[in-house]
Amino acid sequence: MMAATTALVGRPRHGRVIPWGRIAGWAVLVLVMAATLFPFYWMLRTSFSNTRSLAAGAADLLPADFTLGAYRRVLGLSSTAEAVAEGGSGGSVNFWLFLRNSIVVATSVTVGQVFFSAMAAYAFARLRWPGRDAVFLLFLTALMVPPIFTTLPNFVLIKELGLLNTYLGIVLPHLLMTPFAVFFLRQFFLGVNAGLEEAARIDGAGHVRIFFRIILPVNRGPITTLAILTYITSWNDYFWPLLVGKDESVRVLTVALGIFRSQTPQGSPDWAGLMAATLFAALPMIILFAVLGRRIIDSIGYTGVK
Repeated sequence: MMAATTALVGRPRHGRVIPWGRIAGWAVLVLVMAATLFPFYWMLRTSFSNTRSLAAGAADLLPADFTLGAYRRVLGLSSTAEAVAEGGSGGSVNFWLFLRNSIVVATSVTVGQVFFSAMAAYAFARLRWPGRDAVFLLFLTALMVPPIFTTLPNFVLIKELGLLNTYLGIVLPHLLMTPFAVFFLRQFFLGVNAGLEEAARIDGAGHVRIFFRIILPVNRGPITTLAILTYITSWNDYFWPLLVGKDESVRVLTVALGIFRSQTPQGSPDWAGLMAATLFAALPMIILFAVLGRRIIDSIGYTGVK
């Protein structure tokens, strides 16, 4: 009682104790957020600038000679003369075609990889067959093989199949499954209550019905997480689509941006146009993060990806 009274007496009656620790934490958080978001702001600032004025106003925080010309060039709304007059390279990006190609490739890879990986994970987690654990251990060793090692064999295979410059050639190596996806889903499938399966078998359900009516609905969260991670990875892929899909009819946005960057007849890149095209290319991912932000945060918790 005496200790409590002493503590009360020693506490200041007027004013509040300033939480310096919390203030410092918020200050550090704001600085980190500013450092993270500044490159995006600089990309936006450059996209609204006139390419000819960028060198003179390189240190300015506001757009140099504000213009929407870069966006007009990317969307094909300006002539070559207008593009060159604003410091553009005269090159163009068939944005809508390349956007369609990226959506087709990323969606195909995501749907195929998630579906087939879920089937494989179900076989490893819920079915009993001789050598299952040994095969799964052998399957996991593929995680230790760098993807670059399989690029050349896959390219030769796609070429021999006559699938160069086709959608199927781009998506086929990633369409069926990946060791990570199978391992990831297997861990969740193992946690499904065995009583649900037993009840379904008593009702006459087979493996197909159990898979579609029990396993998939119960693990909707992890499956959605895997789909998001797969879609983002496929959308950002550059090297494999560059090797297999050089034709403009199947060229994806990441490859198109690289080609647009190399179109420099004026002697220097069209930085404003490149930043505008990059912003457009990132827009679907920004929308995905805005709509499924909570699920993406959960995916980091599920996988430990940083």
